[in-house]
Amino acid sequence: MRELSLDHLRTLVAIADLGSLVNAARALHLAAPTVTVQIAELESRLGGQLLVRGRGPAQATALGERFIARARRLLADADDAVEDVRRQLAGQTGRVRVGASTGAIAHLLPPALERLARKHPGIDVNVQVLTSNDSMARLAAGSLDLAVVALPQAPVRGVHVTPLRREAVVAFLPAAWKAPKRLTPQWLAQHPLIMNDASTRLYRLTAEWFSAAGVHCRPRIELNYNDAIRTLVAAGYGAALLPEESHEPARDDRIAVRPLSPALWRQLGLAVSDRGTSGPTRFVLEALLPEKAAASGIVPDRATTRA
Repeated sequence: MRELSLDHLRTLVAIADLGSLVNAARALHLAAPTVTVQIAELESRLGGQLLVRGRGPAQATALGERFIARARRLLADADDAVEDVRRQLAGQTGRVRVGASTGAIAHLLPPALERLARKHPGIDVNVQVLTSNDSMARLAAGSLDLAVVALPQAPVRGVHVTPLRREAVVAFLPAAWKAPKRLTPQWLAQHPLIMNDASTRLYRLTAEWFSAAGVHCRPRIELNYNDAIRTLVAAGYGAALLPEESHEPARDDRIAVRPLSPALWRQLGLAVSDRGTSGPTRFVLEALLPEKAAASGIVPDRATTRA
């Protein structure tokens, strides 16, 4: 049997609802002979009579009643599928794959996702814990749509980077330690250190900070989970250099926080694949930067310098 036509099913349902082929033809903006042909073709494909047609209203046969019920469901599913595609094309629904570090996931993404859920509840955000290098590679490969990355980043074809925010890097140390009000590389290098591992931008940033002061630092342990690092600091295991925001919203009394001298800053950016600068990704970007409009540079166009 040849495939069924949605147009034929729509005609059949219209006849059942309106009572005659003439009324159905008028409602569907079709010629009456066209409606007659469509029903005849449908019955021929099914191998059975669906309607009893005479001088009075068209009546569904027993076979027709069961088939019309299923035809309604098929048409409803088809309409839903078309509407879903339209909503996705308009950016109202869809899935956005986001990469970020544990710190960004814990403190930067939650308020953004809350704003997104209020305005665009149909958008599903899949968050993956990734280093900045991994995020950039996945953006280039097309397996990620958006990422929060540490800057600067080496240029990657097809990936745009927009500055997001600057965070002060500070020292977290056991409160029992006797420490000056501002901590220098020389002072910290004489104490046990807990750092992110060498694959992260934060590790390179802090290593360069020590190196610029002529000091070599050797971490006691390397971790990529800031909450675990803070737990070790609270236990007196060592000091850590982390973005200042990573200790919010709660502060542990066993941890002291000190600014660095010279000051150290971490710059974060939003990296976006040029495949995904429209649709639902655009609304996720706007949620991350609510104070700016997309037209002001949140979503770079093709003319924007690529990362």
